[in-house]
Order: sequence, then structure tokens, then C-alpha cells
Amino acid sequence: MTIVPAAAQVLAVLRYLAKQAAPVPAAAIARDVGLPRSTTYHLLDTLASDGFVVHLPEERRYGLGVSAFELASGYERQAPFQRLARVPLATLVDRTGHNANLAVLHGREVIYVIEERAPGRAPLVSEVGVRLPAQLTASGRALLAHLPAAQVRALFPDRSAFVLRNDAGPTSLSALRPLLTEVRRRGYATEEGEITGGLSSVAAPVLDHLAHPIAGVSVTFPGSTADAAERDRIAGHVTQTARELTRRVGGFSGAQR
Repeated sequence: MTIVPAAAQVLAVLRYLAKQAAPVPAAAIARDVGLPRSTTYHLLDTLASDGFVVHLPEERRYGLGVSAFELASGYERQAPFQRLARVPLATLVDRTGHNANLAVLHGREVIYVIEERAPGRAPLVSEVGVRLPAQLTASGRALLAHLPAAQVRALFPDRSAFVLRNDAGPTSLSALRPLLTEVRRRGYATEEGEITGGLSSVAAPVLDHLAHPIAGVSVTFPGSTADAAERDRIAGHVTQTARELTRRVGGFSGAQR
């Protein structure tokens, strides 16, 4: 693959600005991105002329412009990630014989964006558009486990942030942390009847190029009929699908087991 240096520099500046809570000085951009100041100013002028960056002269700072918003809106309209994930999820259903889902993290909840139902299997509570407490779901745990500890702490500042459905699951950060540690150790998350009694789930994260979790792939099955070997089989297919999606989005596959 041939890398165009100028294009890589532009993308680095845009990614940096996208992570900031507010507009920042050019000097900070140059320092944190690792570019010469003269190069940084030339890039910012070019990006500003096309609306991808906005210059606030009174504050001597730069932020993302309207064109950057239009790019994000275009991504949302096209839903390319959902398109990329549809076939691998259908394959996952064929291999496991159980319903599969794709979920994304939104605050302390997960939102289900794809559901692939296995023939003869009943619909689940995790239909497309449904929101569930992240700390109770396998997908949510898979995603939370790959967030920085400070971000998890901010999401769950006290016991009031923990919601239960079936009187099961972590009710404090000290109870959640060991679960997330175990997810990182083995590469996938589990959930046993904490959402729907009698049903178990296995999930693995899809990671972007920075090893940040962008989605969780999960399979749900009757817990009472799945022995250890069957659970290992399902977990293997789930993690394989998550790795395939990570590869498809150009993600950091080395972070997954």
C-alpha cells in the first residue's frame, strides 16, 4: 500500500481536531500531531478554504468546520459499517444456529443496529433500535472492556448509574471491573440471563485503527442447553467474526485474541 505523506498529514490533523472538546491553537496541533509549524499552518489554511476547518481569529484557535460535519452525515446516511457487517453476521448465524446482533455503545447503553435471526429461533429483546444497559449485556461488556479506565469510571460514577433487569449483574464499579478484566484476558464477553432469563450471550469487540471499540458482535442462545464445548464453539465463531469486521474496517486486529 502506497501512503501519500500530505494526505496522511491532513488526516492526522482532522483526527486530532475531532478528539478535542473545543477549538485549539495551531501550536498545539503542530506539537501533538508532530508536524512543523509552517506545515501545520499551510494544512489548516487549505482545510479552512474548503470548510473542513474553521479559524477563530479572536481566539487564535482552530476547530472542525461544516464540511467535516457533512462527511459525518454522509457516513451516517450510507451506513457503510452496517453494510460491511451484514454478510459476516449472516454467516455467523449459519455457523452457530443462533440469533446474532451488532450493537454500538451510546453512553451507558448499547444500541442494537443489526439483528440476524436464525431459522426457527424466537425474536429477542435486542431487536434493531433497542437500547439496553451496557454493563448487563455481553456486547456492552465487550465494548466497555476496551475503553480507557477513566472513561469507564466517568460512565459509571456511582451506584445510581447501574441499572438491573433481572436482579442480576454488577451494581458497582468495583464489581464491574473484574468482569471487564476477564473480557480483555480471554477476548470475549459473556452474559448469563441478566437480560432475559434462560438466555446466554457471547460477544466480541470490533476495533478501529486505534484499538478503540466501535461495535460488539454477539450471539444469544439457550443457556441450559449449551455445555462448555458448545459455548467454546460459539465463542470461537463470535471472535472470528469480530476479527473479520475489524479487518474490514482497517482496525487494530493485533489487539484481539
